[in-house]
Amino acid sequence: MPRLILLAQFLLIFLLAAATHAQQATPAHVATPNEGDFTLHDFHFKSGEALSELRMHYYTFGKLAKDSNGKATNAVLILHGTSGSGRQFLAPKFAAVLFGPGQLLDVSRYFVILPDNIGHGKSSKPSDSLRAHFPQYDYDDMVAAQHELLQKGLGVNHLRLILGTSMGCMHSWVWGETYPDFTDALMPLACLPVQIAGRNRIWRKMVIEGIRQDPDWKNGDYTAEPRAALQILADFLLIAGSAPLVMQKNVPTPDEADKYLDDYVKRVTADLDANDFLYAVSASRNYDPAPDLDKITAPVMFINSADDFINPPELGIAEREIKKVKNGRFVLLPISNQTHGHGTHIDAAVWQQHLKELLGQTQARH
Repeated sequence: MPRLILLAQFLLIFLLAAATHAQQATPAHVATPNEGDFTLHDFHFKSGEALSELRMHYYTFGKLAKDSNGKATNAVLILHGTSGSGRQFLAPKFAAVLFGPGQLLDVSRYFVILPDNIGHGKSSKPSDSLRAHFPQYDYDDMVAAQHELLQKGLGVNHLRLILGTSMGCMHSWVWGETYPDFTDALMPLACLPVQIAGRNRIWRKMVIEGIRQDPDWKNGDYTAEPRAALQILADFLLIAGSAPLVMQKNVPTPDEADKYLDDYVKRVTADLDANDFLYAVSASRNYDPAPDLDKITAPVMFINSADDFINPPELGIAEREIKKVKNGRFVLLPISNQTHGHGTHIDAAVWQQHLKELLGQTQARH
C-alpha cells in the first residue's frame, strides 16, 4: 500500500508538470518556430537619441513566398501588447486555433512573423544594461524597427496581414498610416485609434509615478527590483486586464479571491522589470492616429470586447473613428462567458470568424 500511494503521488506530480509544460509549449500540431535576432545598425529615435546596435528578436513559422515580380505574398506580422513578447502567441488558445493545418493562418501556407518589439522580450531593452539611460522610444520608433526587421532582416517587402493586440493594435494603426501600401489587410484588436487620454492615460500615469516615487527605484539605477513599484505594476495590470463577469465566476469567495491575487502578484512580478515597464507604458505618450486615419488604404477589421476596462465601449470612440477609414469595419464583441476583458484579444476562438471574413474580403485585392 505505501508503494502504491508513493506511485500515485509521483504520477500526480508528473501529470501536473506535464500539463504545465503543455500550456506553455507550442501545440503539438503546430511546427516549432524558428527563432533569431537581427541587429539594426545606427538606429535613430524620434527623441534624437541613437543606438549603434538595436537587437530585434523574432520567431517565425513557415517559408516566405514571392511572386514573379519578387513581391512577398504570404507574410503575416503579429504584434504583441505592452510587457508581452512574440512568444505569447505560441499559447494554445492562439496558436492551436490559428496556426495548425487547415486553419486560418496555417503555417504551411503562411510565413508568420512574431517579433519581440523594442523594450520587450529578447529585443534590446533598458534592463539589458543602459537602464534609465536607454533611448526614450515611442510607437513610431517601434514600428520603424519592425519595418526595418522585415525588409532588411527577413526579406519581406509586403505583408498579407498585420494583426496587432493591445499595444500591437495601436501599432497596426501606425503601420496603416505610415506604410499604407505595405499590407493587404489590418486587424487591430483591443485598442482605440486616438491619443491616450481620460482614464486610460490616468492609470498609465499612476503606474509611471508609482515607479518613480519608489525610493528603491533610485532614478532607474537600482541593483534589486523596487518591490513597491512591482506591486503597483502587478495591481494595475490585474485591474486593467480583467473583467468582472469572468472574475466573479472564477473566484466567487473572499478566500479564493485573496489567493488568486497572491498567486497572480508572485507570478507576474517574477518576470517584470521596473524600468522596462516604465518605458513600455511611456511609449504611448504621443500616440494619436486619429488625424490621419483617412490615409489608411488597406481594409481594416477592428475588434474590441465590451468588457474591456482599457477601451470601454461607452466612450463611442471606435464607432466614431472607424468612419474615417476608407474600408474599415468595427466589431464590438458582446460580454459573454467567452470574453474576458482586455485579454480577449489573445483568445482567437472568440474572434476568428472575423479574421476569416477579412482574409476572404482581401483575397481579390491580394
